[in-house]
This record gives sequence, C-alpha cells and structure tokens, in this order.
Amino acid sequence: MSQKFPAPIKYVSKNPAFRDLINDKISRQYFMNHIGFHLTHVEDGYIEGSAIMEPFLRQQDGNFHGGVIATVADLVTGLAAFSLVGPHDRVVTSDLKISYFSPGYGDHIFARGWVLKPGKRLHYCEGEIYDIRGEESFLIAKAYAIMAVIEDKNKEIFKK
Repeated sequence: MSQKFPAPIKYVSKNPAFRDLINDKISRQYFMNHIGFHLTHVEDGYIEGSAIMEPFLRQQDGNFHGGVIATVADLVTGLAAFSLVGPHDRVVTSDLKISYFSPGYGDHIFARGWVLKPGKRLHYCEGEIYDIRGEESFLIAKAYAIMAVIEDKNKEIFKK
C-alpha cells in the first residue's frame, strides 16, 4: 500500500548515493523485514513505508501493538535523518517520543518521517503513523525523534 504525502520540508542530501546506502541498510534490518515493513517512498530528508498488519503484530484486543507503532516511527525518522548525512556518516536514535492518539485496527499501518532540522551532531525529526482501513487513513500516533550523527562510522557490518 503506497500513500504519498508531500514532504513537509525540502532538503538536498550531502550524499548523492544515499538511496543505495539505505537499500543496503534495509537488507540488514532483520526486524523491519520480519514485521513486513517496506519503504514506499524515499527522498532527501523524507521517508514513507507501510506494512500489512498480520495477527502477530497486534496486541490482545486486536489493535496494533504499541511497540510496532514505535518501531515503524523509529525506522522512518531514522532513515529520513540518515538520508541527509555524508557518505561516511550514520545516525543512531538518541531520543524517541511517541504520542498515541487512538488504537489502530485496520488492514495496514502507514508511517512517514521527515527531518525538521538537520544539524552537525543532531537531526530533529517528526513522524506520523496512520491506520489504513480500506481507502481511509486515520492518524493514530505522532513521533518526535532526535537522531545523533556519528561521523566517519558508516562501515560495513558483517552479514549473516
């Protein structure tokens, strides 16, 4: 399921090959792949993605598990921040806050994340998480994230 929103802020990445690096990172995002979350739109400072809400991603009442919502918020905000750093840099989550507005129980979850303010050491990001029910979407959570920039540490990690 793809739902394209306009990016709230337009940026130009320091790394023209950021899409290739994001694809490489996704190949090693085992939990992201396990829950079936995939990216649907990637641009400088802005990421969208979605997942089918399988039964194992729901809590005891059938709603989307809060941990799944936090996970996809972390993924889209972190990758949005990563898209703006230099080719040898990476980012890690320094702070993540989720505000839950209502339970999600639809067919899909959709998340989008963007950078509000990139900095030398910290990128301030926002994310929105939607419950997709048929053709309708409902905002169920908002995320605020701070991603720390780690310079010269974008190295290959072993692959299993």
